[in-house]
Amino acid sequence: MKRIRLAFLIPILILLLAACVAATSATPEPVDTDAIVGQVLEELRPQLQSGQQPLPVSLPSTAAVASSDLEQTLVDLYARANPAVVYIITPAGSGSGFVYDQRGHIVTNNHVTRGGGPYEIVFAGGERLEAELIGADVDSDLAVLKVDRVPQGVEPLPLADPDSLRVGQFVVAIGNPFGEQGSMTLGIISGLGRSLRSQRGGGLSSSYSLPQVIQTDAPINPGNSGGPLLNLQGEVVGVNSAIATTTGTNSGVGFSIPVAAVRRIVPVLIREGHYVYPYMGAAFAEEISLSEQKLFALPQTQGAYVLSITPGGPADRAGVIAADPNTGRGGDLIIAIDGQPIRNFSDLNTYLVFHTEVGQTIELTVLRDGRTITLPLTLGERP
Repeated sequence: MKRIRLAFLIPILILLLAACVAATSATPEPVDTDAIVGQVLEELRPQLQSGQQPLPVSLPSTAAVASSDLEQTLVDLYARANPAVVYIITPAGSGSGFVYDQRGHIVTNNHVTRGGGPYEIVFAGGERLEAELIGADVDSDLAVLKVDRVPQGVEPLPLADPDSLRVGQFVVAIGNPFGEQGSMTLGIISGLGRSLRSQRGGGLSSSYSLPQVIQTDAPINPGNSGGPLLNLQGEVVGVNSAIATTTGTNSGVGFSIPVAAVRRIVPVLIREGHYVYPYMGAAFAEEISLSEQKLFALPQTQGAYVLSITPGGPADRAGVIAADPNTGRGGDLIIAIDGQPIRNFSDLNTYLVFHTEVGQTIELTVLRDGRTITLPLTLGERP
């Protein structure tokens, strides 16, 4: 019973905290102070005319006004966005998605569609349509379905500017957790720049990962997969994909595919059915600790340290040197790509995924044996 009570209390606490934070940091809508003063004067007028000592009159608190504004914002947001959020039913299970354009394209997760069709799309108004799979990408966990038409009155969800995301921003997740259609939860962006490993092979052992993933505490549960994470303007900032949990349910640590990936990958999936990533053919240390810096005799901790190289791959052909497999020493430390500083592997991966193309030649700035050298490298196609 305790577990059930807690499950109901957590959303309440989140809403209360949201109201408190809005009172101190968010910019509320302008308050009509003239109207408030006028109302107070009307209440005091009989006492003033009779000469009585005026009784105290309570004024609306800023916190109450801010809480009311947040509540109305959420109500309006749900009314606008929920019609574009769909419930996806497959032979293997169910998930969520959202209408991407008026041509009937629906964005969801690759793992929602992975088991194959038929795919049944249930809209908020109750209309059911069959969809076909247009394209999917296992490394980003994005997929696109298509219905023949979009029900009347349903508008595609707009995409947010990727540069507008900030830790602490309010966000909402709309989807179908445990099959409960049209559920909305509230939270914040808890972190940016996370990464999710590719689900190639159905496991977590893939060496590929998607950078710039959003972490949120907006409750996400099974069935939310593929649904939108929205800012308070109703713009998609991410596609809900995974949770960190030991129980299979929400733990307050959820992950959403960033809108930058949606903008870059989804149009290609619609056009070509698959997405091809640029490829260096090298493996790197994710970060360099102080102890590893000493162990590998590196001049600094910032950079992407080359652990191994694929023989005959782009990095090998460019002359990049990997660490000795026995000692871990002697590898190149990449500190910049095309002049952009690289602090760690996440920076390198972000640059490759979001700013380069297959066949493009990039310039690596490398620390090697106490010297700084530059190496041109022509990117290949990720196998």
